[in-house]
Amino acid sequence: MHILLLNEYFPPDTSATAKIAAEIAAALAENDQVTVLAGRPSYTPTERYPFAFLRREKRGNLTNERVGSTTFSRHQMTGRVANYLSYLMLAVPRAVALRADVVLAMTDPPFNGIAGAIVAVLTRRPFVYNIRDLYPDMAVGGNIIQAGPMTALWEKMHRWTLRRADQIIVLGEDMRDRIASKGIDEKRVAIVRDGALPPTRIALADETATREMRCGFSFVLMHAGNLGFYGAWETLVRAARVLASDGIGLVFVGDGASKPAVEMMARNCQAVRILPFRLAGEIPNVMAAGDLQIVTVRRGLEGVVVPSKLYGILAAGRPVLAVAPAVSDVARLVRESGCGICVEPEDADGIVQMVRGLRNRPEKLQEMGGRALELSRSFHRETELRRFVEIVKDAGRPF
Repeated sequence: MHILLLNEYFPPDTSATAKIAAEIAAALAENDQVTVLAGRPSYTPTERYPFAFLRREKRGNLTNERVGSTTFSRHQMTGRVANYLSYLMLAVPRAVALRADVVLAMTDPPFNGIAGAIVAVLTRRPFVYNIRDLYPDMAVGGNIIQAGPMTALWEKMHRWTLRRADQIIVLGEDMRDRIASKGIDEKRVAIVRDGALPPTRIALADETATREMRCGFSFVLMHAGNLGFYGAWETLVRAARVLASDGIGLVFVGDGASKPAVEMMARNCQAVRILPFRLAGEIPNVMAAGDLQIVTVRRGLEGVVVPSKLYGILAAGRPVLAVAPAVSDVARLVRESGCGICVEPEDADGIVQMVRGLRNRPEKLQEMGGRALELSRSFHRETELRRFVEIVKDAGRPF
């Protein structure tokens, strides 16, 4: 079987979807031919490539083709859109020419699913749609763009894409429910979580890197990862201002589109620190530095984004602070397993009360960490990848 994977980002791009796409491609290529059709590296890449209309690399069953898309900085919306459009303009004709047995599209760029459905229709091939973030819901709900005629057209085209897909793969129950609310049969929507591998090591609280990331606070609320449009950042900062008198700190490790806004919110607040991304070898220290590890989803974005960072936290055996709507996937998992605490995304007072109630209860935090580790065994990354592979291959098998 020849499987075509469409996603703009692929290593040496450093985005989360680039890494996930690489894992999926490698898993599919164990027994089948896979072509990944990506763009030139533009997402904080570890290596940049000179312009070429098409660049091809082949290793075993995996072929990586890159079209000559633009590589403007993603921090400027005009440049990012230019990268998106140039990728699609070059990738769609190439995808049609490849004539793979199955078309698999992810959601980079945001209208990539629509492009994948068009390719599948033109080539009369099965179409599998892996939704990482749900658009245009994400763009509107995250206040990236305003609702209007263009977003209405985008939604109409996206619903056509959902109907055209032979199989839709999503990240959580809330995302499945949101797609079903658009009139899509749930039988064609499969939940495959990203999961996580067990950490290679568990860091200790007294290691230098761990202590540095605690920034001198007696108790730390840690958010490690992308500071995107989806988080309840204002609620967290408001809670941190109140908790400052208790010696409790809020530490962000990472970057993202909302970082400047978070810096403005936290101005003159000594209880908030924003640290840069850490290398992979220091991730165990990041996990150990937080007494509570934060996962957050803004109101209205439940089922639109499903933070996969949760699984790494669970695998590290760390208790979770879920600042998310009660109906969200992350809040449901945390609540049902007892691996942490859940607070609604507008409830800064709730965060303050719950954190104060936990800070002097190390035995309770240890119990939550144990439940997190137990839950993580249900979401082993290799098991989830095998499920993903079977769904794609089943879509491509003749009946």
